Amino acid sequence: MGGGSSTRRVTFEADENENITVVKGVRLSDSVIDRMKEPSSPSGRPQSQHRSASGAVNDEELKKRIAEELALERARRDSEAQKRRLFGKLLERERISSNEHLTRAILRERAVTEEERQKAQRFAKQLEEKDRELRKHDAYYKEQLARLEERSAQFYKVTTEQYQKAADEVSARFK
Repeated sequence: MGGGSSTRRVTFEADENENITVVKGVRLSDSVIDRMKEPSSPSGRPQSQHRSASGAVNDEELKKRIAEELALERARRDSEAQKRRLFGKLLERERISSNEHLTRAILRERAVTEEERQKAQRFAKQLEEKDRELRKHDAYYKEQLARLEERSAQFYKVTTEQYQKAADEVSARFK
């Protein structure tokens, strides 16, 4: 009978003239509506204060069914509210978990970045040290080259002088 997905509010009103309770916002089956439309008194007029026993039973049954429908609607709303609370808790847990995961990822990234920075600094120092070593070697080899060139010039000079002397001696002998 009750609507499973209805979110309407149920309100009661009492009609003062006819002592009829009007329920708004409740779904009723066709059979209940037909029974409500049927005149319960033989004259077809609205019932007065002197109701028959079957009319009282129908009214009691109708009230009982309406109360059942209201209880079902309340239970459905309570169930939906509980589902919303549970869903809210799950969303909150997911949000917290996501934030923790994101925080861990950020910390890991920062650690990796710091490690790479330190590694770059070590490589820069190693590069500077090798550059200094290469400059030392370059200076040493240039110095050695200058000495060798100087010795070579001295040997050339001595050899040239000896050659000149020997040539002069041979010339003097054969003249």
